[in-house]
Amino acid sequence: MPKLRVLHLVGSAQDDFHGDLSRLYAQSCLTATADTARYEYHIAYVTPDCCWRFPVSLSDTDIAAAEPMYLADAIATLEAKNIDVALPQMFCIPGMTQYRSLLDLIGIPYAGNAAEVMTLTADKAKTKAIVAAAGIKVPYGELLRPGDMPTLRPPVVIKPTNADNSMGVTFVDDMANYDAALANAFRYASEVLVETYIELGREVRCGILCQGDRLVGLPLEEYGVSETDHPIRGYADKLKRDASGTLGFAAKEKDKSWIVTPTDPITERVHAIAKQCHQALGCRHYSLFDFRIDAQGQPWFLEAGLYCSFSPYSVVSTMARAADMPLPELLRTAIAQALSER
Repeated sequence: MPKLRVLHLVGSAQDDFHGDLSRLYAQSCLTATADTARYEYHIAYVTPDCCWRFPVSLSDTDIAAAEPMYLADAIATLEAKNIDVALPQMFCIPGMTQYRSLLDLIGIPYAGNAAEVMTLTADKAKTKAIVAAAGIKVPYGELLRPGDMPTLRPPVVIKPTNADNSMGVTFVDDMANYDAALANAFRYASEVLVETYIELGREVRCGILCQGDRLVGLPLEEYGVSETDHPIRGYADKLKRDASGTLGFAAKEKDKSWIVTPTDPITERVHAIAKQCHQALGCRHYSLFDFRIDAQGQPWFLEAGLYCSFSPYSVVSTMARAADMPLPELLRTAIAQALSER
């Protein structure tokens, strides 16, 4: 059986932070899923100047040694490599949207959600509106642009509409802190959501896998939040840098997240709602959603995070492993679905 030529699409067309984040996840994927009998891995690395490189590894040395190319030459290189399937591993907005569209245009199938779905869900306000139209509970909110005045009184959560990893997100419980929180959110986006704070309860994330015509709910991941001193998750709950400046994972520390026992009564209820979200948004292959569970046990949709880097540290991978589906099997399943839709 011939090897599958798999493209790892890595980097960022936006900034170095998203490039570092992409490389962090992609490198762990390359290491954990290497199977020379099954796959022939290729790397395309995009930098904020929109140049492409095709390094032999994701080391600083090999990236620097790779020839930079503009788009036309990069497409010709991809065509010469005769890629079978791609794994999009870019986290910036262009990477999650435009670069997936490029793969569609040049005829390379890819694992994960389609470019148009990623474009939709990159906007938290639009995602929330579609989910609400499907009958799912969402926090009441207001969409603000610079100069708009909010009418919601604290406690509220303020968030940019198109930033991830909790960048620019602030919990406000005092009117005196409102202006600073808005200013912080507008650093990351031209539109900002102000939402009513849903009191805890709990906060969980739910993954859905497509298996043939079935949608299968994965074990929930729960997050360490507290009504008294940690009401929402912030950037430091997800990522961290060491003394040398190297980006690393914080979310997998045991006090920050853990897998919920499948027999927990909340699991079945969240699974049912997450499947509704998956269908309403037009997801494929897999999906991932965040929910607040209020004190009465009612789930409230917060946002969608529809990507998986097939790293051992990716949330979907962690959930699948808890369901006795190891990462290589998860990857094989996603690749098979992508190829079947070619």
